[in-house]
Amino acid sequence: MFLKSNPIDRIKLPFRKDKELYAAFREILGFYPHHIKYYKLALLHKSASNRGQKGMPEHNERLEFLGDAILEAITSDLLYHRFKGQREGFLTNTRSKLVQRDTLNQLSREMGLDRLIRSNSHSTTHNNYMGGNAFEALVGAIYLDRGYDACMHFMRNRILGQLVNLENVAKKEVNFKSKLIEWAQKNRMQLEFRIVEEQRENRNSPVFITRVVIEGLDCESGKGYSKKESHQNAARETLKVLKSDKQLLQAIFDAKAVRTAQEEEPVALVPEA
Repeated sequence: MFLKSNPIDRIKLPFRKDKELYAAFREILGFYPHHIKYYKLALLHKSASNRGQKGMPEHNERLEFLGDAILEAITSDLLYHRFKGQREGFLTNTRSKLVQRDTLNQLSREMGLDRLIRSNSHSTTHNNYMGGNAFEALVGAIYLDRGYDACMHFMRNRILGQLVNLENVAKKEVNFKSKLIEWAQKNRMQLEFRIVEEQRENRNSPVFITRVVIEGLDCESGKGYSKKESHQNAARETLKVLKSDKQLLQAIFDAKAVRTAQEEEPVALVPEA
C-alpha cells in the first residue's frame, strides 16, 4: 500500500491547473503531492533554469544535494535491517550499487520520471546522469513536502517493493577496480593499488587498507576484510573523487605530462659504434 491520499486532494484535483502533473506524480509516487512546487523544481534541469524572485537561477541541483543525503540514510537504514549480521563492507558495497547513477537512471526510466524532466534538447542528449539526478531531487522534494517517513515509505514500498530486488542487487558484482583500470589505460596513466596498512579486528579478522596511487599522486583509500575488497572500496572512492575534484584530476594529468616528457626527451649524443 502507498501513502493514502488526502480526500480533499481527490476532490480538488480536477479544478487544478496542474491536473495532469498531479496525476503523473500520483502514478510515480503512489500519492498526491501536497506542495507541487517542490516536485516541479525537482524536474527542472539547470539548462532550462528559471530566475527566482531575487534573480537567482532556480533548478534541481540543491534538491539533488538534499535527496542524495536522504537517499543514503534511508538505504543504510533499510540494508541494516534487511541483512542482519552482514559486515559493514557488504552493506557499504550494496548501498553503493543501489544508489549508483546507473541504477538511479534505470529507475527514472522505468518510473517515467525522465519524460517529465524539463531541459533543453542539447543537454538531454549529452547528459547521461540527468534521470538519476532527477531521481535524487525527487527524494529531496518528497522530504520537504511530506518528511522523512514518506521518503522511507516511497523507497521501501515503491522502489524496493516493486522495482528493485534487493537480494539481486546485493549479489550483483560491480567491479570498481576494473572501471578505474580501464579509465587509467585509456588515458595511459600509471596506476597502483598499494596496501598501506594491515590491521586486526577483535584480535582475529584481518583488515586491509589500500590506497590508490595515480601518476605518483595519492588518491583515496579503502578498507576491506580481504585485499580484493579493500581494492574495490579504494577504487570506488577514487572514482567518486575524480568525478568531483577537478584540481586533483588536473594534477594527475600534469604529472603524467611531466613523466611522458621525460621519457620522450631526446638524447643528443650518439654513442660510438
